[in-house]
Amino acid sequence: MFPTKTSNQPGIETENLTKCELENSQPLYFFEEVLEGLKDGVLILSDTGEILHANGVAVHISSLLNQDSSQSNVVPSAIWNICQSLIDNRTLLSNKFLVISSDIVLDRSNVFRTRVRWLDLDRLGISCLLVTIEDRYESLKNLVKSEAIKYQLTSREAEIWFFYRAQYSYKDIAAELYITINTVKKHMKNIHAKRQAFLAFEEIENYQHQRAS
Repeated sequence: MFPTKTSNQPGIETENLTKCELENSQPLYFFEEVLEGLKDGVLILSDTGEILHANGVAVHISSLLNQDSSQSNVVPSAIWNICQSLIDNRTLLSNKFLVISSDIVLDRSNVFRTRVRWLDLDRLGISCLLVTIEDRYESLKNLVKSEAIKYQLTSREAEIWFFYRAQYSYKDIAAELYITINTVKKHMKNIHAKRQAFLAFEEIENYQHQRAS
């Protein structure tokens, strides 16, 4: 239904990342299963850039970002630059809950929302950087799948709706799907009609629920 992304880039050496130990030899992989179940990438770094842990999603995204590097098992510079901003302001910004966020854009289908904050591991006596990486492309695909079901879109309508939500122009959508601009417009008219019908029905249901309560 939706476009898929592929990558032939070499991955980060997973064993080096997931079983790396902290200074006192206590491993970080006690919560590895939890992190592996997340849809977002998760990196835990020391303030010197050492990778203490990376889940599978983070490994894949880091491979994409490191494609121009001879070393595939290092923190991508685009991510480390965001981390460095937090480190540089450590003395000025004492709030440990502060989050620095930035988008890393490779192309239209590779946009990564990256958030960095301090992670205090009191029991281990150290502070680390917690980096979460959201693949905006994949998040949008999941959102559109949900909307396609709600609005009862056809497969073709769902494809067009995805590109529309990704801010493609009608001309670009037509080029991507090898159809005419008029065909795109026709599908978009149907999509908007279905969406408006759903929203109207939802509004009526909410009104009836409020009256009943």
